[in-house]
Amino acid sequence: MIDTVKKESLKEFLLRTLADPVLIYAVIAMMSIMNHYRSSLTAVYGIAAYILGWAVFRLFDYVNRHHIIGAVAYIALFAAFITGSRMAIAKGGEDYPISWGLWFLTPQDALQYNKWYTIAMFMLFLIFMLSVIYYFTRVRYRLFMNFLILIIPFSIYGKENEEMEIGFIIALCVGFFVVLANFRQLSDSKEAAAVDKPEMRRSAAVFTILFAIAASLVPKPHVEANRELIETLIDADALTDRFLSMLSVFREDSGGEQFRGTLGNIPLYYAVSPQPLRLKTATFTSYDYSSDKWSSSDIDSRYWFREETPFAIYYGGGVAEAVMLAAENDSEFAEKYGLSELVKDGLTAVDERKMTIYSINNSGSSAPVPMGAIELSKTTYEDTMGLTKAGTVFADENDFGVQEQFSFAFVPQGFFSFENNKAAVDKIASAEDYDKLLDDTWGCLWDISEELDYGDPLRDTVEEYLDLIDENTDYYEAAVENLLDYGENSRIYDLAQQLTAGLESQYEKAKALEYYFIENGYNYDLDYQKAVGENAEDFLFDTKRGVCYEYATAMTLLARAAGIPARYCEGFNMQTKNGDENGESYIITAQDAHGFPELYIKGYGWMSFEPTMTSGVVQEKKSAASMLSRSGVIILIVSVLALGLILLAPAIVHRLFLIRVRRRSPNKAVSAVMRRICRVYGIPCTSSVHEAAYAVSERSGADVSAAAELFEMAEYGEKELSENDRTKAIEVYISACNALKEAKKAERKSRRVKFRTAK
Repeated sequence: MIDTVKKESLKEFLLRTLADPVLIYAVIAMMSIMNHYRSSLTAVYGIAAYILGWAVFRLFDYVNRHHIIGAVAYIALFAAFITGSRMAIAKGGEDYPISWGLWFLTPQDALQYNKWYTIAMFMLFLIFMLSVIYYFTRVRYRLFMNFLILIIPFSIYGKENEEMEIGFIIALCVGFFVVLANFRQLSDSKEAAAVDKPEMRRSAAVFTILFAIAASLVPKPHVEANRELIETLIDADALTDRFLSMLSVFREDSGGEQFRGTLGNIPLYYAVSPQPLRLKTATFTSYDYSSDKWSSSDIDSRYWFREETPFAIYYGGGVAEAVMLAAENDSEFAEKYGLSELVKDGLTAVDERKMTIYSINNSGSSAPVPMGAIELSKTTYEDTMGLTKAGTVFADENDFGVQEQFSFAFVPQGFFSFENNKAAVDKIASAEDYDKLLDDTWGCLWDISEELDYGDPLRDTVEEYLDLIDENTDYYEAAVENLLDYGENSRIYDLAQQLTAGLESQYEKAKALEYYFIENGYNYDLDYQKAVGENAEDFLFDTKRGVCYEYATAMTLLARAAGIPARYCEGFNMQTKNGDENGESYIITAQDAHGFPELYIKGYGWMSFEPTMTSGVVQEKKSAASMLSRSGVIILIVSVLALGLILLAPAIVHRLFLIRVRRRSPNKAVSAVMRRICRVYGIPCTSSVHEAAYAVSERSGADVSAAAELFEMAEYGEKELSENDRTKAIEVYISACNALKEAKKAERKSRRVKFRTAK
């Protein structure tokens, strides 16, 4: 025998089981699934799947050898996984508003992350995938069942209209081909021929590598999936309640989870409006860098009851109109603050407009209030409502119902498009003591109101301005402590000063901050997953990737660092027409959820801005399969290198063998030559030297008997061979290799002739 059969050592056992292609394939499948549920922990789940999978596969090996006892052990293992999953589900359901089943059906990026539900999902998928992959490869190989297993990860992504990363797509397909190659079955027909495993594996490796290269290079079509079926299967009310609770006016904090990923298209509201608007549902004042979250303060939550409509909403703008009205009626006031000349030019008014919103699902506790709203004119809601100082409206006790209606009067943003309006705001804002100016304005307006009769339309206007000045005074007093807090971050302060240098008015500074993001390489990326501890500073200076939450947070902090009071707001963007493009009907879905900043512009009041812009104003979400991702580049490079290595490997190994064997002693060289010939020809190592020589002759006609005789002399005769013997053995090896090449060419030619004849 050329080689002696040895008992498998512990080292060999570990190498065999740890490099098991079935185990690796199962781990890849699990990683691709868990990447959907928590991409930042994909590697952690992969390591856990590898360790647990190795242990479970050892139990499966035992089950395969001991059917009765093994079956009992498997049932116990399965029960342990199910019990662990149930415990995790129970833990995850504590203080979580939806069930595990609804959580599974709901788009994950529309939900807050639930660690325990995700662990339960991992355990259930792990025991299932390990069981079916092992069974349909090692116990009862079935190609069709393996294909069904392959598409399970794709179906997980498909249920939420999410594309799997190209790296996982290629890895799964390559793993499938490897399993297919290692556990193939041949038919029992006489025409079936067994292929040498080394030759088969080499062919399979070339095929999978070519597939990986093609998958990396060929452009992928972008297909818009129809989501109607899956969304009708989901409990729309529960999903809507869950989503809207993330936009509630009285949440304690916000980390922007509701803005990431592909959200559902379930309609939340319809709106009839003369123009698209930004809707506000909640405001937040305090930002924490360590948690990257906003939290509410008294400024956001302080409210007053409103039992009847219509009622006025604390309109953000209007300060300039109030001040100029006081100046028109009090020349002394106008002279004191240098407004006399501006009174002559007056202000250009932006006309008040009306819009109506209809809720078409349970709309939670917050009403979506349009920016610039000055009045809630009418509503179908009959219970008491609350109105916050931040201009948000909410249901005091019972949530708003299905098909609730809210009608608003609002003033569109457009005030600063008129030069005389800008000049008035700039002059008012330049007052040495802005707080004193507001107090004096209130005093003048009070005097005016006292001289007017009740029922006089001007008196009603003056009283509205009195309330407006009251609210602006309250906010401005609070601004120093809360609305100008940016955490004393020096990098943000330096950037804010740099961006606003040379600009006089707060409006100009705000616009400079707003457009900074479109001009400096920031990317709107729904797929970007922030690392633990990543915050607004990282977004501004390092990653430059995020969603509206990052943009709005960054602009709010920059504005504060530039001396402009600011707050972070959440709500919706009205942007999708419902039907005719020229009509006034809009549909609002979870996809329209939005975060944005509001800034207090001296001389005007509160105004919202839109920093979430890219070079095209809005950047569409890119399909992971429509472009070559980073993982695709890596796979492409590795695949090309591997293909080159496989194609050149025989020649390289042949050359290296000749170099090494010529440096060995004659006896060792002859033994190495004979073993090498057997390896090249695929002759079992248990064959005798004469059986090997006969097999070589049968395959290629080469005569290696001289090398066989030298091998026997060296191995069994213990004779010292000469340099000439080594040279002769090497010549026999080279001749045998050349003969094998010619034999393979002849075999390929014969197959082609046979194929053409058969046709």
